[in-house]
Amino acid sequence: MSTSDAGLTQFVSEESRRKAAEVAADAAQKPARKKSPPKLAVIDQNGCTGCEICIVFCPVDCIEIVPGAEQPQMQQVVEVDLDRCIGCSLCAKHCPWDTIEMIAHDKAIAEAPSVTLRSVCGQKTAHDAPADPAA
Repeated sequence: MSTSDAGLTQFVSEESRRKAAEVAADAAQKPARKKSPPKLAVIDQNGCTGCEICIVFCPVDCIEIVPGAEQPQMQQVVEVDLDRCIGCSLCAKHCPWDTIEMIAHDKAIAEAPSVTLRSVCGQKTAHDAPADPAA
């Protein structure tokens, strides 16, 4: 299993895993940003409907479609590749469901896993995040 396939265990069906691997491979070919922005876009996948409106407005093509766990076209969501996001906030402004929040860079890196259900960008997910010790 390659490193790009290692994080795809959250996809139940072989078809979903294959689609997720394709998206991950395409994302890996996209250029990195030149410098870290003050804020990053973080999508709460718990509220994301997968409508893809944010993708249309992203000027650097850093938002990826995450296929559904069991069926690629069912219950799909989107994910911001935090390594490529430039913090422009266009996705957050145009999200009809208000599930995209602009968060300070370091805080976004720390908090994104808690609202990420599935990833094709190799980022940590809620499944990978440690339990809250205060709970």
